[in-house]
Amino acid sequence: MFQKFARTFILIPVFCLTGFAANAAADTLKLTVKQAEDLFIKNNLQLIIQRYNIDNASAQIITARLFPNPDFGFANGIHASGVPNAFSEQSVNISQLFTTAGKRNKGIQLAKIGVDQAKFQFFDLLRTLKFTLRNDFYTIYFQEESARVYNEEISSLSKILVAFKEQYTKGNIAEKEVLRIQSQLYSLQAEYNNLQVGIDTVQSELRLLTKTNTDVIIKTVANYDLDGKEVVSATPYQRLLDSAYLNRYDLKLAKITVDYNNANLALQKANAVPDISLSLNYDKLGSYGNNFISAGVGFSLPFFNRNQGGIKQARIAIDQSKVQLQSQQNQVESDVATNYKGALRLEKLYNSFDPHFKDDFNHLIQEVFKNYEKRNINLLEFLDFYDSYKTNTLQLNTLQLNRITSLEQLNYVTGTSFFNQ
Repeated sequence: MFQKFARTFILIPVFCLTGFAANAAADTLKLTVKQAEDLFIKNNLQLIIQRYNIDNASAQIITARLFPNPDFGFANGIHASGVPNAFSEQSVNISQLFTTAGKRNKGIQLAKIGVDQAKFQFFDLLRTLKFTLRNDFYTIYFQEESARVYNEEISSLSKILVAFKEQYTKGNIAEKEVLRIQSQLYSLQAEYNNLQVGIDTVQSELRLLTKTNTDVIIKTVANYDLDGKEVVSATPYQRLLDSAYLNRYDLKLAKITVDYNNANLALQKANAVPDISLSLNYDKLGSYGNNFISAGVGFSLPFFNRNQGGIKQARIAIDQSKVQLQSQQNQVESDVATNYKGALRLEKLYNSFDPHFKDDFNHLIQEVFKNYEKRNINLLEFLDFYDSYKTNTLQLNTLQLNRITSLEQLNYVTGTSFFNQ
């Protein structure tokens, strides 16, 4: 009788889980990491906003290329003492401002650098959000793998608990066995709930990154094929560092900021040079004579304001940006060194495990089920084996996640997709 009961509680969860997966499939969106990236590039609102900044900066070039508009003035007489027809007096003047010291070209150069700055900011945002997206993708995948272990054990123990309560009422088993199962079940349910809260949080962030409807559950589809591979140790550290120097857009932004400030200093010095205004004037009934035409030139005298403050600020900005560039270079070197060591350590740790361990352990737990069914082991031994199975499986999933995210971190700090293609 007990053997029949044991077979029942082992088999029923399988059918329950199968049915649940079939029902949930209608509300899920299966995505590979490449498909998730495509949705992200197409739909992410933060990227769209940053693209507008590039367009806005490009518009500044148009503004910088424009010449100043000419000024036009017209005056008509209204009243003059002793003159019967003051309305006959009319004067017209037109003037044009000409910038000096190459201000226009310097402004255009500054605007062009501003476009490059906006582009670098866009690509650095893309790098950061892509890293977040891929991390979320793999986190969901491996946490779902861990959740499956909880589901299996919770389903099994729930069936056992129902059956044990029935057997307890008949006096076939002791109350302590029922309480032991109940305690273990409550503990698993609490752990599973905490895990699910974490999954839901990451799911929410992934949906936001890909602009997916909130009522859709994203099912990540991944193929973990790093077993036994030495992808980090096979990649020279100097290659990673050189790639970071070449491809990190935050470093490019720091470099071009120095260029921007140098160009701004040149413009501020040019602003100290007065601009010239040429004018042409016509006076119908001028005091000198009728239909008087004159030409003129005007410019400010730089006695007091020679743009001293603007020039000083520009020089300070250059010094500041140079220090910022050095700080950014140091940060890049530190990022690559730290993450390379971490990824290399995780790779060695994972590859030191027996590749057949997971399969052997899965086979072992199946044998434990059989022996418990035959009553060759008692309940405590069965629960101890199953808890060990759960713990080791979760640790293995965590280690795999840590390893794959360490590779993503290397991609992020080098600005190059070396790994996890």
